[in-house]
Amino acid sequence: MMSGKNFLKACLYCLLIIFLWAQSPLTAEEGTSSPLSLRQIVQIALEANIDVKTSNKEAEAAKHKKNMSRTDFYPTLNATYQYKRNEREVTSPFVGITVPKDRYSLVASITQPLFSGFSISNQYKMAELNLDLTTSNKKRVRQDVALEATKAYFEILKAKKLLDVSKETVNQVSVQTDVVNNFYQVGMSPLNDLLESQVLLAGATQEVVRTRSHLDIARAYLNVLLRRPIHQSIEIVDMLDYKPFECDLDFCIETALEKRIELKMSDIEIEMAEKDVQLAKRSYYPTVNLQGSYYRIGDEWYVDGGEDIGDKDTWDISAVASWDVWDWGRTSSGTMEKKSRRSQAMLNRSKTEDSIQFGVTQAYLQMQTSEKNIITVETAIEQAKENVRINEERYKEQVATSTDVLTAQTLYFRTMNNYYRALYDFQIAKASLYREMGQDSFE
Repeated sequence: MMSGKNFLKACLYCLLIIFLWAQSPLTAEEGTSSPLSLRQIVQIALEANIDVKTSNKEAEAAKHKKNMSRTDFYPTLNATYQYKRNEREVTSPFVGITVPKDRYSLVASITQPLFSGFSISNQYKMAELNLDLTTSNKKRVRQDVALEATKAYFEILKAKKLLDVSKETVNQVSVQTDVVNNFYQVGMSPLNDLLESQVLLAGATQEVVRTRSHLDIARAYLNVLLRRPIHQSIEIVDMLDYKPFECDLDFCIETALEKRIELKMSDIEIEMAEKDVQLAKRSYYPTVNLQGSYYRIGDEWYVDGGEDIGDKDTWDISAVASWDVWDWGRTSSGTMEKKSRRSQAMLNRSKTEDSIQFGVTQAYLQMQTSEKNIITVETAIEQAKENVRINEERYKEQVATSTDVLTAQTLYFRTMNNYYRALYDFQIAKASLYREMGQDSFE
């Protein structure tokens, strides 16, 4: 029978084994090896991307700046406390002590702007527009990051399929090389057939190395987008569904001109430029402030008069108008500069619109090209597969050469490569088109 001490040791030993197993790399990798869907990839990228976080902070800063600009409409309170020690008391022969050796003073004032040449309202409107601009930019950054994640997702899928095809090519060419070698050993096949098959096998092997490198690069790039360790393994859900795109080019351009966030940002920049023009004109008007002040003096720190201080407190109210009547054309030149900036913003808006139309057209045509290639290659796959079967049978009957078989196999695998390239290039082009149209989702 196990003693209590031995039983405790056994329990601790079991717990240690369980803990080490739970912390093992295999277990940790299994916890993160669940395939991720496109939606999950995009969500992770949006949560982790630094550009997204930076744009969020920029919008927060613009919100605080707007709140700060609002305070310019309200009165400002100010308090000043002063202690002054003179070298000696100054005594007047008529009224006694006029300036004490120790003097304390307290001044409290309130200032309310009444008119500032419309600068306060224009600055506040500028802050509002800047908040709208940063909010729109935040949405634009999210769309860009979502597109990059989507493209990286399909690049991995394409690289995986091309790697699978290249591996299958090596297997098939290797089998055919063995067959040719056997025929060569018994004198049924010339040496050049064997050499040709060996050269093709070497080329197919190099293609495996190349496609594996492309897959590793694609995975590393996606890990960077997701801010994961660059060499961390990542598995994603395959998407082989092909759905034709039904919309025409005119609809895509019209949608883009209606929804693209960049056009909204250009409109905001034009509004901001207009407010800059109005701000530059503020010196054409006077500024008027209303100020009230309360004064208190004393010969002690609590400022409550003194023995020889007759009037310990007083107050006044004043209205102050200030106007720069001549500034050597500074205001006029500044206004003309801002008008030029406004014209520049309008031209940039037109340039953005042209760029959007071209971007939509380019993405649409690229997508159409890939879509037509899919339809063409789908038919060619069955034809290439049948061509391989026929040439292999003819080779067994010694009616065809090994070159015919290798050519048929190469043609088949090239067709499969073209199919997967067209399929995933179509998905990438469609995602790019959705982005050009201003859509938030690319699925």
